[in-house]
Amino acid sequence: MSERGESPYIIVEKGGSGFGSFVLGALLGAGVALLLAPRSGEETQAELKAQARKWKGIAEERVRDASRALGQRVDDAREELHSRVDDVRGAIDSGRQAARDARGDLERRLEQTKAAYRAGIDAARTAAREVPGDADSES
Repeated sequence: MSERGESPYIIVEKGGSGFGSFVLGALLGAGVALLLAPRSGEETQAELKAQARKWKGIAEERVRDASRALGQRVDDAREELHSRVDDVRGAIDSGRQAARDARGDLERRLEQTKAAYRAGIDAARTAAREVPGDADSES
């Protein structure tokens, strides 16, 4: 500090994520507060070490929580994907069965149509053989 009794000031820069800067500022502030506290060097070092362990524990806990949350999301996404794949497979199988059924029905109708066509041709031939003989006898 200067001789005039000016108090320290903080400059805040905008940009970046902000969270990392916040944590860094909190750690630096805690360190400065500990250094300026009326304690001996050994007490200050012990306090700094305790605070570092505390923050390390908090950070490790948050990393574990984030890891668990991410693992759960991955598991949920995997289950959803398997469910959708099973649904698609079921739809494909149903579509294939419907196509087989439609093809069988179409082939059956085609055979019926061919049989009716043949019967019609046979009837027309039979009628054609019978009609000329009757017409000759009337003339």
